[in-house]
Amino acid sequence: MPAVTLPNGTIKSFDGPITIADVAASIGPGLAKAAVAGVVNGEFLDLAMPIEADSDVRLLTGKDAEGVDIIRHSFAHLVGHAVKQLYPDAQMAIGPVIKNGFYYDIAYDKPFTPEDLDAIEKRMRELIQKDYDVNIEVVSRDQAQQAFESREEPYKLQIIKEIPDGETIKLYHHEEYTDMCRGPHVPNTRHLRHFKLTKVSGAYWRGDSNNQMLQRIYGTAWSSSTDLKSHLKQIEEAEKRDHRRLGRQLSLFHIQDNAPGMVFWHPQGWTIYMKLQQYIRDCLNECGYQEIRTPQIVDRSLWEQSGHWDKFKDDMFTTSSENRDYAVKPMNCPCHVQVFNQGLRSYRDLPIRLAEFGSCHRNEPSGTLHGLMRVRNFVQDDAHIFCAEEQIQSEVSDFIDLVFDVYKTFGFETILIKLSTRPEKRVGSDEIWDKSEQSLQEALNAKKLDWELLPGEGAFYGPKIEFSLQDCLGRVWQCGTIQVDFSMPDRLGASFIGEDGYRHTPVMLHRAVLGSFERFIGILIENYAGDFPFWLAPEQLRILPVSDEARTFSDQVLQQLKRVDIRATVDSSGERLGKLIRNGEKGKIPVLAVIGVKETLNSSVSLRSRRSGDLGEIPLDELIRLAVTADRQRCDDIRPSAE
Repeated sequence: MPAVTLPNGTIKSFDGPITIADVAASIGPGLAKAAVAGVVNGEFLDLAMPIEADSDVRLLTGKDAEGVDIIRHSFAHLVGHAVKQLYPDAQMAIGPVIKNGFYYDIAYDKPFTPEDLDAIEKRMRELIQKDYDVNIEVVSRDQAQQAFESREEPYKLQIIKEIPDGETIKLYHHEEYTDMCRGPHVPNTRHLRHFKLTKVSGAYWRGDSNNQMLQRIYGTAWSSSTDLKSHLKQIEEAEKRDHRRLGRQLSLFHIQDNAPGMVFWHPQGWTIYMKLQQYIRDCLNECGYQEIRTPQIVDRSLWEQSGHWDKFKDDMFTTSSENRDYAVKPMNCPCHVQVFNQGLRSYRDLPIRLAEFGSCHRNEPSGTLHGLMRVRNFVQDDAHIFCAEEQIQSEVSDFIDLVFDVYKTFGFETILIKLSTRPEKRVGSDEIWDKSEQSLQEALNAKKLDWELLPGEGAFYGPKIEFSLQDCLGRVWQCGTIQVDFSMPDRLGASFIGEDGYRHTPVMLHRAVLGSFERFIGILIENYAGDFPFWLAPEQLRILPVSDEARTFSDQVLQQLKRVDIRATVDSSGERLGKLIRNGEKGKIPVLAVIGVKETLNSSVSLRSRRSGDLGEIPLDELIRLAVTADRQRCDDIRPSAE
C-alpha cells in the first residue's frame, strides 16, 4: 500500500487504497475541509484521484496561489452551469484561468447585456449556496463524444477530436451540468464564494478571425472577501485612469475606423510625444548613439534575406510597384545593417551605435487593438549596436544603466528583469546561442541584479533581456529590451576588418528603452492619471488674470515664459477666480499663476501648484527661473526656495 511523503518530510502509510482527499483527512479535519486539490509527484490532481504508489504529496488550499487558480478555474465551470440554466441554447467553448480571474467563451445568438451578466452572477450565487459536490468522471473518448453529442455542444466535440491518444479525459458534473477539463477543480461549491463577473467582450474561436465570433464572459475570483474588494477597487481605479478615456477628456489623441490601430495625435498629445522624444534623443546623444533615418517601404528581398519574411510575412503590410513586391517596414533592424554596410569598417570603429525613431507598421488582428497599448503603426526608440564579441558585456551593462536612469526619471522605481533563452525555432548554431546567453547572464550578474530565467522565450535570432516596470497600481508593463544577435549581421553581409587584418562579422545588439512611444505614453497617462509632471505636461502653466488691469501684464508674463520655452497659456474667459482655478484643475494643469491688481503693481504672480498647493506670491523673474529649472531638471513640480 502507498506511503505518502509530505512537504515537511513526514511519511504517512496507509493500509488500503487511498485518494488525495484521504491524505488531507488523515492530517486533520481542518485541512480536509480547506483542501481544494493536491500535487502528487509534481502533478496537479483532483482530491478524488487515487494514489496508487509511494508518492510525494502536497495539499493545496485557498491560501496557496495554485489553490486560488483552481478556485478561479472552477468558477469558469460555474459560469457554464449558470448560463446553461438561464440560456439552454447557449453552446460552451472554453473557460480557462487568466491573471486574477477567468473567462468562458460562449456561442449564443443574442448579445449578452449587462442585465444578462447580472442574472448570470445571481444564478451563480444561488448555485453556490447549494454547496453541491463537483463529481469527477474519467471517461473514454467515445464516452466523452456521446456525452456532448447528447448535449449538442459542437465546440466540446471539436476539442475532443484534438485530444492526443492516451491522454486522460475527465468530465466534471455540476448537478445536471457537465463540463470537460484537465482539472483539477474544487470538490464542492463551498470553496466558491468571493467573485464578481466583470464584463463581456467578443472573441474568435481559437483566436482565429476566420472562425465564429463568440462571447467571452470575464470574472475575477479570490479566496477572501478582503482580496476581492481590494481587486475590485483596483479595477475601479484603473477604469478612472484608462488612457482612452483620459485621451478624450484631455484631448490628447483619438483613433477612428478609417485608420484602425493608428493614432491621430492632437496638439496636446503631440506635445507630450515630442517632449518624450527629445528626452530620449538627449539620452542617446550622451551615450554615443548616432541618429539615422531609414525607408518606410523596402523590397521583399531584404526581408527574405534577413529571415523576417518567413516568420512574419502574415503580419506585414505589403504593396507592389513595377513588378516588385515591397513590405511596409515592420521593424528597423535590417535597414540599420544596410547603413552599417556602407563603407569599410574597422575594429577601431566599434562599437557603432545607430539609433532611429523608426515608424513601423504591423498588421495586428483587429480584435487585439487596444488604444495606444496595441496599435498597427508605432514608433520605437530603436537602436542597434554593432560591436565585437568582447564588447558585448560592457555595452549591455551601459544599456542597463540607461534603462534604470530613464525609468527613474518617470518615477518608476520597481524594475523587473527577465532573461529569455533560445526558442525551439531559431537560427544560428548552439555554439552561437551559448555565447549569446552567457554574455547577457554575465552582464546581469556583474550588476548584482535580481532576474528571472525564461527558457525558450527568446527571439528567433537571439536571447534577450526584458525590462518591465511596475506602475502605481502594481501593474507590470514590459517595455525595454536588449537582444544579442550573432545571425542577422552574417545573413546581411555585415563585416569589419579585425586587428588581425581579416574580415569578421560584428555582433548586433537590438535594444529599446521605451519599446514604442505610443504604448509608453499610454502607460504614462494611466500611471499619472493624466496629471503629468511639470516637465512633461503639454500645458505646464496657466495664467489666470482676475481683473481687467491684469490682462496686459498677463500677456507680458506669457511672452516672457514662451521666450524660455515654457508651455504657458492665458485663460482670458473672464470667469471668477474660483471657476478659473476649477477649470485649471479639471485640465490637470501643473501650475496656475494668479494675477490681480496687486500682482500687476508688484510685477509678481501668486502661484498655485496641483501637487504642492498654494505657493504664495513670487516675483516674475523668480517664476521664470523656477520654471526653467524645473523644466530642464525634469522635475514634477515648481518648488520655490525656502527663505
